Amino acid sequence: MLGITTKNGKEITHTDLRKAINVMLKKHPTCRWRSEKIKSNNYFILIEGYLWLKQVYFQKEKSLIDADIDFFENRIKQYEELLKVEHNDNWCNEDMDIKQICEYFNRKDITVRKAIKKMCDSGFDEYKFLVNKKVVISKEGVEWLCKNVFKQKYLDLLEEYKMELTDLYIEAGYPYDNFFHKN
Repeated sequence: MLGITTKNGKEITHTDLRKAINVMLKKHPTCRWRSEKIKSNNYFILIEGYLWLKQVYFQKEKSLIDADIDFFENRIKQYEELLKVEHNDNWCNEDMDIKQICEYFNRKDITVRKAIKKMCDSGFDEYKFLVNKKVVISKEGVEWLCKNVFKQKYLDLLEEYKMELTDLYIEAGYPYDNFFHKN
């Protein structure tokens, strides 16, 4: 009815919707967007989960990870405005050497070095410097790597922060994962 289709332009079937919900639950288990089965065979999806399905899973313009990041950035902005919380742009608080970056992103040395090269090739070589003959990346560089190369880590950080805001939202008395005894 809304004109939402699969990436192939076909009408969304029940199977497509079940697969989309399974992807949603697997990617974002902390978000509590689906109710539990209690009395019926039906699940209920929160409006936030519905918006994720519509704006992320069934959208056709961007990759899934980029759409996911945009979705969480927008949700965070909305929560911050509603709760009057000041936005925190610092995702990384310290400079890191390559070994620390490998641990932070859970990646191999060669992968991190390729990412640093990509950062430098993109014109951000001022984020890389030497300290005691060790390559060190500034906190701004680590943030650049997070947002542009290791996007899953960035998405995880966004989701964690969004859920902190969700908890504040619930504490402020707003309903979040209350399905109003419908299930």
